[in-house]
Amino acid sequence: MSPVTIKTYRPFLKWAGGKHRLVPFIAEHIPPGNYQRLVEPFAGSAALSLALEFEHYLISDINTDLINLYQQLKREGKAFIDHAHSFFNSANNEAQRYYQLREEFNHSQDPITRAALFIYLNRHGFNGLCRYNRQGAFNVPFGRYKRPYFPRQEMLHFLQKAPRMHFQVCHFEEVFAQTQPQDLVYCDPPYVPLSETASFTAYSKESFGHQQQAHLAQLARQAQLRDVTTVISNHDVTLTRQLYQQAKLCYTRVQRTIAAKGARRESVPELLAVYNPKEKQAQATIMPAATRSQPLS
Repeated sequence: MSPVTIKTYRPFLKWAGGKHRLVPFIAEHIPPGNYQRLVEPFAGSAALSLALEFEHYLISDINTDLINLYQQLKREGKAFIDHAHSFFNSANNEAQRYYQLREEFNHSQDPITRAALFIYLNRHGFNGLCRYNRQGAFNVPFGRYKRPYFPRQEMLHFLQKAPRMHFQVCHFEEVFAQTQPQDLVYCDPPYVPLSETASFTAYSKESFGHQQQAHLAQLARQAQLRDVTTVISNHDVTLTRQLYQQAKLCYTRVQRTIAAKGARRESVPELLAVYNPKEKQAQATIMPAATRSQPLS
């Protein structure tokens, strides 16, 4: 059977491009199968893992701060939630104090401190962005919110599933190497920009360019040939339609929420590429292997 949405809790992290609102659309297009594990190579807020029911979850990301947060929350439980909550007070909701704590985060080597401050920065920083400079320092400016929300209930919901979740810092290529036929792989990579000036891929110290996008599509196709189901979200643009031409494509529109002014938060086209192993033979001759492996300019 295909997994179904079982909870309406939001992820406890704010995340650019988070999939909370798109969970029903994604779940609707997951091919039926006897899945045992949900694999997310680009974890982000883990919206899909928190909404769909599986026996096991493999949640991976290249962002070490993100995975450290998940690991500390799983390990320390409610005590960690209380510790993180201690940073949410009026004295810390001032620009000067925000930048002091941001500096403390960037220099701290303590995993629990970094995890707790990561939540603080996520809820007090501008639009909940996660961004680093070339030196690897978190550099999101102060968000100026009147009452930053502390997601206690959402974190408690996370703890209910945490025993079935395995977290790792890993590149997406390595994650695909760990997959097996009863896995469902959901990929939410940094998106192909809608325009030359719309790119935002600095969730970690490393960028995600055209070659990485092409390589992800190639890995999804290779996994399909190994009877592994892969689903990928991305912007609906000419490039992604070319990259995913061997997959079944499903379309929708989503509200952009990264713009600073509400009037600029427009609806944008999005697609879902579904690599269904049951359809691999029918699609095998669409694109020659040599063409697939060519780097994009």
